[in-house]
Amino acid sequence: MNKPLMVLVTGEPVPEAERQRGPFAAMIREAMDGAWAGDWMCCDLRSDEPLPDCGDVSGLIVTGSPERLGDRTAWMLRGLDYLRHAHRAQLPTLGICFGHQMLGEALGGRVDPNPRGREIGTVPITTHSDNPLLEPDVPFTVNVSHLDSIVALPRGAEVLASTEREPNALVRFSSTTWGVQFHPEMDAAIVREYILARADAIDAEGQPVEGLLADLGDALAARRVLGNFVRRVVLG
Repeated sequence: MNKPLMVLVTGEPVPEAERQRGPFAAMIREAMDGAWAGDWMCCDLRSDEPLPDCGDVSGLIVTGSPERLGDRTAWMLRGLDYLRHAHRAQLPTLGICFGHQMLGEALGGRVDPNPRGREIGTVPITTHSDNPLLEPDVPFTVNVSHLDSIVALPRGAEVLASTEREPNALVRFSSTTWGVQFHPEMDAAIVREYILARADAIDAEGQPVEGLLADLGDALAARRVLGNFVRRVVLG
């Protein structure tokens, strides 16, 4: 723990969520619930600041973002290169939502619009095998907000959990590289702000906004993914 845990920022939450809880890095740190007692480092991938050598950090968490990988901006391409390097260096890495998609594409998969449509709200998840990040919990739900998905996995990737609209909800890319399409850092109050911010689009797509709001929950079992990643992958 003499090396910091790094959060690689790829975007901001919707404005009202950020007003309530701060940026993604703050949400992640809060949801960690003390699992990481060492120093933190926060780098914004969209800036020109140099990214640290993988040997100088203990682990890496890649945030979500409202951006879409199909835009292939210069900072996204820089991030894909960095994640390939982190994977080769066996740096413990967890991608969240957009970060999960970045890992999928960086390692040889493909990201496209989810053919099942937008997934948003609090939804049930099905686990397929035991893994270090999830523990048995009944009922078990996750909080989600995304339009894109990893539609073709990299070679060797293993799917460990799925939802109705997202077959690749939790993926082990290697023993050190993991991705979740859901948001372990978000509780019901934060996802509510996402639904309200996107209500017009959700309504136009035919999903019941009021029903999504009524089904919201804190998804506490999913929240433990962050602490489990630190305890069982970073600290091992």
